[in-house]
Amino acid sequence: MHVIENAVAGKRYVSSSTRRVPVYNPATGEQSAELPLSTMAELNAAVENAVKAQVAWGNTPPMKRARVMFKFKALLDQYAHDIAREISREHGKVHDDALGEVARGIDCVDFACGIPQLLKGEFSRNVGPSIDSYSDRQPLGVVAGITPFNFPAMVPMWMYPAAIACGNAFILKPSERDPSASMLAWNLFMEAGLPEGILNIVHGDKEMVDGILDHPDIKAVSFVGSTPIAEYVYQRGTQAGKRMQALGGAKNHMVIMPDADLDQAADALMGAGYGSAGERCMAISVAVPVGKDTADALVAKLKPRVESLKIGPATDKDAEMGPVVTKMHRDKILGYIDSGVEEGAKLVVDGRGFKLQGYEEGYYVGGTLFDNVEPDMKIYKEEIFGPVLSVVRRDSFQDAVDLIHGHEYANGTAIFTRDGDAAREFADKIEVGMVGINVPIPVPVAYHSFGGWKRSLFGDHSIYGPEGVHFYTRLKTVTTRWPAGIKGGAEFSFPSVK
Repeated sequence: MHVIENAVAGKRYVSSSTRRVPVYNPATGEQSAELPLSTMAELNAAVENAVKAQVAWGNTPPMKRARVMFKFKALLDQYAHDIAREISREHGKVHDDALGEVARGIDCVDFACGIPQLLKGEFSRNVGPSIDSYSDRQPLGVVAGITPFNFPAMVPMWMYPAAIACGNAFILKPSERDPSASMLAWNLFMEAGLPEGILNIVHGDKEMVDGILDHPDIKAVSFVGSTPIAEYVYQRGTQAGKRMQALGGAKNHMVIMPDADLDQAADALMGAGYGSAGERCMAISVAVPVGKDTADALVAKLKPRVESLKIGPATDKDAEMGPVVTKMHRDKILGYIDSGVEEGAKLVVDGRGFKLQGYEEGYYVGGTLFDNVEPDMKIYKEEIFGPVLSVVRRDSFQDAVDLIHGHEYANGTAIFTRDGDAAREFADKIEVGMVGINVPIPVPVAYHSFGGWKRSLFGDHSIYGPEGVHFYTRLKTVTTRWPAGIKGGAEFSFPSVK
């Protein structure tokens, strides 16, 4: 059985921990690897080494750090398909979806290549008599990232390229469910010339998370996961005096106005609702058609599309959707579907009981569509993180807006319309962090920043882009005045008070 290693101080090694967990291939249900859950002593050793390595790296000119990033980016381009296959093997998403994830991660490396420009400070001459002032952004030291299973390559790349380009050393704790993509990326970063000890990967579970949050030499932590854990991570980290960035869950709504192109809207909902088996923090899980006619027509267009979803393993090039990540998660999703039926929602397409010939042990859930969902139902209130789309009908634009404002999550939202006035009003007034107008998944490009509002984000900084640079650096402002020096010429008289 393949045993997944840690990567510390430029070397890979098998943890000495006696606690181990299996890593599965969700498409087949078979165990593919074993993952040791690292000890606190191993974390301490990684941080100690990172502290020492960071000093020289932090003093390395940003242009030289950028050259390493350029080489890393070129290697990621070269081996993108290999990373995608690692993602598919442990997460289950189809190859094209996994490849798209890698591409969005590479975008963040692209952005980090511009770090010399991004770190430039400000200068003001003569803020007072012969007094100048300048500001500088300096690295924090050792920082850490705790990342989720749903994007095992992309989300870590939201973090460590920017953090490292800024001059920090980085400790990464990937999800224990699909750790191999990060290990391959680590290999490529080392090949690109990254100094030993600057990127370290230490595997673990909650014990490791707590160790990272409590460690006095880790100055900042980035986290992506569910809201309850994000809140816990944020509270524990801030209590320990750390800078924290904790991204939580989502219940993303897409409003469909009566004037929208319904074919376009239905296609968008299919990709945004069922892509990656709904295991995306930016998945559209709630469709909000405005008006009965719009709702009836939308559901009529969605039903055959959901029923004809091509579900299969990543090895099937025609597959549009793969399995969910674990058997436990599959059972949880099935429980949500049961709950929706019990609470009175109309089950238009039932994904329960889906079996794929030859892959009967895989963790598959068929595409599921609910209509007539109400805000007090469990399937509406909670993040399902599976291929379940809920249609919540509303009578007016304002009713749709009020519905969105009433939810605790505010990660992303979208509106489909031809009406510029409605679109502008929606974008301007909606209390959600990321907004799409005729764009179903409004994830910003790498040179903007990603982050929700309300209980979808804990902390003052969003992730990657300019906000990422600000998070992984601290501002120092220097004010200078120099007394008259030797340029005034030599003085031969005896010094005295004048």
